[in-house]
Amino acid sequence: MRLHHYGEWKRTPKDTFFRRHRVLVLNPGSTSTKTSVFEGDEERCTEEIQHTAEEMKPFEGRPITEQFAFRKDAVLRFLAGKGLSQGDLDAVAGRGGLLRPIPHGTWKVGVPMLEDLKAGTRGEHASNLGALIASELVAGTGKPAFIVDPVVVDEADPKVKITGLKELPRRVISHALNQIATARRYAEEHETFYERVNVIVAHMGGGITVGAHRKGRYIDVNNGLDGEGPFSPQRSGSLPPGQLIDLCFSGKYTKAELKLLNKGRGGMIDLLGTADMREVECRVAAGDEEARLIYEAMLYQIAKAITGLAPAFEGEPIDAILLTGGMARSAKLVTELDRLTAALGCGVKIYPGENEMAALAKGALRVLSGRETAKDYPPA
Repeated sequence: MRLHHYGEWKRTPKDTFFRRHRVLVLNPGSTSTKTSVFEGDEERCTEEIQHTAEEMKPFEGRPITEQFAFRKDAVLRFLAGKGLSQGDLDAVAGRGGLLRPIPHGTWKVGVPMLEDLKAGTRGEHASNLGALIASELVAGTGKPAFIVDPVVVDEADPKVKITGLKELPRRVISHALNQIATARRYAEEHETFYERVNVIVAHMGGGITVGAHRKGRYIDVNNGLDGEGPFSPQRSGSLPPGQLIDLCFSGKYTKAELKLLNKGRGGMIDLLGTADMREVECRVAAGDEEARLIYEAMLYQIAKAITGLAPAFEGEPIDAILLTGGMARSAKLVTELDRLTAALGCGVKIYPGENEMAALAKGALRVLSGRETAKDYPPA
């Protein structure tokens, strides 16, 4: 206690009071696999394993599951390089993929989940590999494999999903992992729990999702995967329906080209030729009027998405607006969003970056320490 009081204490040399579980965390992306080992909530080693274009070429146009063995071997090499084996792990937590809609929480990886991911009926995405690799790494060890708050977390009321066309109900797909982790972090900092706060979280990266978190439920968010919401560095955002229909049938673009404009080549890339927000801000500072107008338009749309979630809380006060993702590192952007959302009267708090690796580890640790019960997939 004396060492802790004077700022010199870091951690006990052994698991004297509380077990420091060792968790391997996997986050597969399109051209990399982020891999970390946590001991308790401390990250002991990490590497973003890059997969070169040449390595990925054999998998072009193929189902994402065909990358499984290649990615798993890369993770095993990472472990070996750190002097670790599968037997040294207490659990593996993988990024959750495109599954059926489920509530937030930590989920056990089992046969039904693996079958859904292998089938890919709900979409192809690199995150589908997270649970597959995690399951294989614990096979035969008796250790658990988990996913935490996948992109398909959906706790929205039915009214949130109604649109003016029966055939097109809204889908809820978002940056759920970082959204919920950010809300939990805010709650911890204020010595309370996720289940007791009302916050709006804006995840701002290559895609943007803005979500309402009401006392432990993730009750509304734009579908960032399909391009709904504000335009972003790489995504077109919501578009005028009539004009979009005309464009689809104009013969100017193929379906594949339009899909790419919606997600990948839209937003800032289409408008200004770059997805680098630092470059955009430099152009604004240098007096580029076109860049200034488009930059302000994006901030306006983000602010409108934030303030538009006020009805989700049904009159309850909102504790804070939380800004996260890569763009939250911009002081200029944060200052502007604070000004544009001031009418909500709750203030803005900043949590830069994605924080996904720590969020995956903490989800597994809550289960291993008995503070949370892992859920069985699919939900009843």
